[in-house]
Amino acid sequence: MTARPRARSLRTRLLLFIGVTLVVVCAAMTLTTVFAQRAYLLGNLDERVTDAAERSQGGAGLHPENDTDLGFLHENGQPAGTLAARLDVDGYITAAEVVSQDAPPRALTAAQRAALDGIATDGSKHTRTVPGLGTYRVTALDSKGIRVLTGLPMGDVQDMIGGLVLVEAVVAAAGLTAAGCACAVVIRRQLRPLGRVAATAVEVSRSPLGHGRVTGLTRVPDRDADLGSEAGQVGAALNRMIDHVESSLAERQRGEEEMRRSEERMRRFLADASHELRTPLASIAGYAELMNRGTERIEPNLAWRRVSAESARMTGLVEDLLLLARLDEGRPLHSAEVDLAGLVAEAVWDARAAGDTHDWQLALPLDVPALVIGDEARLHQVVANLLANARVHTPPGTTVVASVEATGGSCTIRVRDDGPGIPPALLPTVFERFTRADASRSRASGKVGGSGLGLAIAAAITAAHGGRIHVDSAPGHTEFTIELPLAPEPEPTELAASPALSGALEAARAHP
Repeated sequence: MTARPRARSLRTRLLLFIGVTLVVVCAAMTLTTVFAQRAYLLGNLDERVTDAAERSQGGAGLHPENDTDLGFLHENGQPAGTLAARLDVDGYITAAEVVSQDAPPRALTAAQRAALDGIATDGSKHTRTVPGLGTYRVTALDSKGIRVLTGLPMGDVQDMIGGLVLVEAVVAAAGLTAAGCACAVVIRRQLRPLGRVAATAVEVSRSPLGHGRVTGLTRVPDRDADLGSEAGQVGAALNRMIDHVESSLAERQRGEEEMRRSEERMRRFLADASHELRTPLASIAGYAELMNRGTERIEPNLAWRRVSAESARMTGLVEDLLLLARLDEGRPLHSAEVDLAGLVAEAVWDARAAGDTHDWQLALPLDVPALVIGDEARLHQVVANLLANARVHTPPGTTVVASVEATGGSCTIRVRDDGPGIPPALLPTVFERFTRADASRSRASGKVGGSGLGLAIAAAITAAHGGRIHVDSAPGHTEFTIELPLAPEPEPTELAASPALSGALEAARAHP
């Protein structure tokens, strides 16, 4: 297979192209100048030849009967090198002489005469080379039977044309050399930005794009990314491509990291779920084994109560997991108009009944209805989980305030307490599944959220309703905030007609 010839660089190709173009232009200008000057000089010489021929014919007319008379050449004023000849009727030369420098005219030899034969007497100009004399411009005239041939030497014209060609060649060579050097410098300077762009591309190509974290890829400098020049357009396009590559790599890395985190969360979720399910199963199996070995070792009613309690705990855990699975799959929830004021009031009343060691307070809007579209049971579960979380993880005497606000196009539920707060290390993952501040205390309590799913369920239900939940916590102040979109154009009479809200408000007044 024939090896492909190595491609020349852009700089070399530009220099070659410009050099060839300049050579062609200089050659064309030189030839044009030479031909124009030659035509001018020949025209001037032809005029002098014509004048000399007319003078010669006039001189020959003094002796028309003698066709060999060339006495007119002896007259003063004939330039050196002028030749003249008399022709007979058939056009043959009968006599021919040439004017010499500082000497009388001398006759032409036979060979020299032969070089002048065959010239018609019509006044046309001819160029002949006469041996021993050089090149001549000659013409022949015939007037009243007097036929005269006259010629002038072309040496001066040829010398002038040769000198002009030499000067043109020297000037062209010097001009081409200077132009070539200037073009080389200009091309080198103009291609420097393109070289820097190419160097940037090479540096980026050597980056480990296929693996690892790729950040801070080299960019083309701003001076080489100016859209006003072609090299700048290439630099700007390379920068855009590098931006796309970097963003794509970052997106891929984020996807890989998210996948790793998802796999890690899944493994942790399965491990925690298995552990949570194994605990009540182990308790049930233990009490069942004790009952099988003999009822005298344990009271049957106590054993059945413990089995029932652990079974209920396991059932609740499985139901929570199923709820999270349904929410993850995006299954639609029951949709109806829900009065959040009444729902929060009922949840606070239930929490007060479950934990009378805390100070429960309620703040509801009385002028703006807090109506949303959603699943009332699930929204009640969200508020109940937040209240239970406050009750379980704060000491007795803690004040817990639940409030509802309806402003703009959203409804906000806030549950805040003045307890010790959430540990800072736990705060970023507080809404993740099986997140617990004190695993042993949560399991022993047997309360809602003891499995670490309460806040995860609250976040999932809130997201399924198109809302969001977040928490701010510091020692002495912890606040959970839920934002849900308001129902479109609520009727103001619905709030007063809600029996749940009326009963909850009456209960709140009776037990402030």
